[in-house]
Amino acid sequence: MRKLIFFMHTSLDGFVAGLNGEMNWIKVDEAIFDFVGTMTDRADTALYGRVTYEMMESYWPTAADKPTATKHDIEHSQWYNNVSKIVLSRTIKETGLHNTRVFGENIAENINRIKQQDGKNIIIFGSPSASNSLLKMGVVDEFWIFVNPVLLGQGVPLFKDITETVLLTLVETRTFDNGVIALHYAKL
Repeated sequence: MRKLIFFMHTSLDGFVAGLNGEMNWIKVDEAIFDFVGTMTDRADTALYGRVTYEMMESYWPTAADKPTATKHDIEHSQWYNNVSKIVLSRTIKETGLHNTRVFGENIAENINRIKQQDGKNIIIFGSPSASNSLLKMGVVDEFWIFVNPVLLGQGVPLFKDITETVLLTLVETRTFDNGVIALHYAKL
């Protein structure tokens, strides 16, 4: 069965963005890009909230075409353009979107239906509000949390308004030279 896997960068004190959405504190390098590339190779569907989707859509479709495109830009742009996309939104319309479905209602039912189909994993990058909603719906199967060596003190929390205990088991960890530690958890 396909899994829905959550990917998120966080500060050591549990924030995914600053108070104004700042993410300039996130440490990424070629090692992290290569590692995440192995994860995207195992996925054929990307899931986004509306805000993250619009941000991704404004960059990734043409990122590989830029004269300054990095190896990561080229690889991720190709993956982004070929992967099926799901956007959680009540305001975006599917009309004219490339390889993209929009779920505004019956989200858990629709995602569980897709998880039952043949294919690779479904991944959600970022999208903190959508991720929290999916967690509350019980459809997230695994988590990759990239803990960055920074304390923000305040901002957008990694998990918000979780009202039920979610038991997890540590599957693996990965330490990067830039100080980021990736924690891989699966739901029990």
